[in-house]
Amino acid sequence: MQTDHGLHTDGVRFRDAGETALVVEFGCSVDPVLNARVLALDQALSERAIPGLRETVPTYRSLMIHYDPLVLDRADLCRIVSECIATAPASARSGHLWTLPCCYDPACAEDLDAVAAWAGLSASRVAERHGAAAYRVYMYGFAPGFAYLGGLPDDLAIARRQTPRPPHPANAILIGGGLAAVATFPMPTGWFVIGRTPERLYSETRSQTFLIEPGDSLRFEAIDAATFAALDARAVEGEPVARRSS
Repeated sequence: MQTDHGLHTDGVRFRDAGETALVVEFGCSVDPVLNARVLALDQALSERAIPGLRETVPTYRSLMIHYDPLVLDRADLCRIVSECIATAPASARSGHLWTLPCCYDPACAEDLDAVAAWAGLSASRVAERHGAAAYRVYMYGFAPGFAYLGGLPDDLAIARRQTPRPPHPANAILIGGGLAAVATFPMPTGWFVIGRTPERLYSETRSQTFLIEPGDSLRFEAIDAATFAALDARAVEGEPVARRSS
């Protein structure tokens, strides 16, 4: 249960989530400017050694701050957050640009034909439109390594399914509800599977558990089934197969 405690002076809303978490809301939409402010606050807090601050969870447009109220008083936390908001830069950092290989062949893109029929486009044109877009990595959520992306072309903004489809394969490329995503683990979903990447955005055995960070940019590069198989074999061995160009 969240309790609203009004607006900060610049329109930021502070809300309690129980007795051990504070939610700082910067707005109500999926917007790169709002997300940049979220990540800037997240970075500013991480740079301070704040006793009692346990964890921060960035989302599209808010930051949840978990804290120990026996160590860190809520009023003091709000004061620190307000100071960080006032002094943090417009963005947390200059994000990296990643190129993620994506196979749009039928075996990897089970729902591509359904999306094409909805959009009134050929399947190859849907893949082309999807691959030509530039995406922002807004956040991880729902499952480890599940990356939520913005930047999907409007003509591919299909609504999510009313009922979930059967489990998709690991590392599926998804669209739905006007957004795009990169999944990690097989699971039922209301999203549409239009491709698959050999890359693992999440790996417990890799030194960098999450390969790509919120605030980074991402593009998809079309590959054929043979290239997918070759890259997948390398990724199984722990080798990153995505490219970082900045």
